[in-house]
Amino acid sequence: MRMNRKRSGWIKRLFSRKESSRKNGPLILERSKHSISRRKMSRNAVKVLNRLNQGGYSAYLVGGGVRDLMLDRSPKDFDVATDATPEQVKALFRNCRLIGRRFRLAHVHFGREIIEVATFRSGQDGTAKPAEQSEQGMVLRDNIYGTLEEDAWRRDFTINALYYNIDGFSVVDYTGGVADIDARLIRMIGDPEQRYHEDPVRMLRAVRFAVKLGFNIEQSSEQPIFKLGNLLEQIPQARLYEEFLKMFQAGCALETFEKLRHYSLFQYLFPHTNRMLDEADGALTFLSRALENTDLRVAAGKPITPAFLIAALLWEEVRQLAASSQAKHPESGERLPLNVRLHHAGRDALRAQRKSLSMPKRFAIMAQEIWELQPRFERRRGRQPEKFMEHKRFRAAYDFLVLRAEVGDGDKKLADWWTEYQEVDSAARIKMVRDVPNNGKPRKRRSRSRKKKIVSSE
Repeated sequence: MRMNRKRSGWIKRLFSRKESSRKNGPLILERSKHSISRRKMSRNAVKVLNRLNQGGYSAYLVGGGVRDLMLDRSPKDFDVATDATPEQVKALFRNCRLIGRRFRLAHVHFGREIIEVATFRSGQDGTAKPAEQSEQGMVLRDNIYGTLEEDAWRRDFTINALYYNIDGFSVVDYTGGVADIDARLIRMIGDPEQRYHEDPVRMLRAVRFAVKLGFNIEQSSEQPIFKLGNLLEQIPQARLYEEFLKMFQAGCALETFEKLRHYSLFQYLFPHTNRMLDEADGALTFLSRALENTDLRVAAGKPITPAFLIAALLWEEVRQLAASSQAKHPESGERLPLNVRLHHAGRDALRAQRKSLSMPKRFAIMAQEIWELQPRFERRRGRQPEKFMEHKRFRAAYDFLVLRAEVGDGDKKLADWWTEYQEVDSAARIKMVRDVPNNGKPRKRRSRSRKKKIVSSE
């Protein structure tokens, strides 16, 4: 704690806020003043930095990679900023591809790893109008090259506007990011309300970084979020899905969910789920438990799938739609079986959800299968359990059943039976199946009508 106070005081003396930064130039931390080491960087990122530098260009590691290294965390991505144009970057790297329409980027490929290289941008320093905006102020095109300082001021948060210079190994800070890291604050660069209008997804990013890093959102950056959530309705559904994955698959899904609800943002991602949470008893308990389980799996290094999250988020709506459905079989006139009603309910819920946040078809289908398979756990006679376990979605559906049982939404005895059935040997399984009660229902006998017809024809 003594070291943190000493470091904080040193930073305050060196650097105040944005105004003094513009007047006195950037804060530059020489190699001896920061803890960033190239040994903690991706070797491929260092290769890109060095080759750009040797080619006569400026080359900086930028953004989350610098932020995480300063926090002694392991960065997931390593992005590079340079004064070289995309075409000049491509000329240096044979393994480079140029992408992007809104802003041209160079992707340098090293097997599965991609190092993203962006040319310094201009046009968004918090005062200048971007190149092209929608009527609501959202940036549509931003393809103007600039200087290192201009690039820093157009970024979203101060903690993401730090640059590690490969030439001299210093850290360059124009916006006060070093001080905000020390104060554990998420601060928007420029006027927060204007910046949220330019790109409403920044509100979700503010929440994500606050939860991920354990930071607070600085007051002037926080207050507009409470009233601007409706701007998310302008964002393409596919882009919201990408942000959803980043927020809910990073190991802090439950806390992220609670923060989104606090800022009234969750309703714009999952409007029907949000309504169910307010109306249905137990819906919040079930979803909270599902998100907590997701976080535990991430912490244990176990795989997770977006389909299970989608299934949990939409379950209450699907369950209620299936329970209230009075759809009948067109021939027999009987009410449709529960698995069929769940199929129809899942289809309708997913169709409505796509209006706010879409998802790849394969995950939507998997979520629907998880719902439809829930009634099948009741069928435990004969060889049905063995056949069911061969189903490709059995494990996901079983995990969902256990989750439901934990919060009182499902039969705990049934979930326990399936848990034991998977753990015992074949002899014990035969006995378990034999001991399953028939619930007083007579066993259906196979029709002999076909056999009678054959006899009569003879």
